[in-house]
Amino acid sequence: MKLGAFSVSLSVKDLNASKEFYEALGFKVFAGNIKQNYLIMKNEDSLIGLFQGMFENNILTFNPGWDQNADTLANYDDVRNIQQTLKEKGISLVTEADENTTGPASFMVMDPDGNTILIDQHI
Repeated sequence: MKLGAFSVSLSVKDLNASKEFYEALGFKVFAGNIKQNYLIMKNEDSLIGLFQGMFENNILTFNPGWDQNADTLANYDDVRNIQQTLKEKGISLVTEADENTTGPASFMVMDPDGNTILIDQHI
């Protein structure tokens, strides 16, 4: 199963303070908009999303179809195929992608310890 780029999406209290902290660790703003309360920070191949006021807990995020530079991959597993595979394996979904669509879509699952995993396809 090809899940694409991996990042951690952090729910932060103060986006500016978090930005400064991660910049001190060598991260640079890669994408996002501080006026929209989110930034994607990058240090080499490591990605961290900083989100203020968008969700309660931290989320593990995978982006099918993208590499760590948000470039489109030639070969990837569509989010709906990944979703169907997990369903066949008995994994319960928190949210589901509409399997009658194409293009961008997402779904969420929880691991056994309650960690949220977002499979978020942008292409």
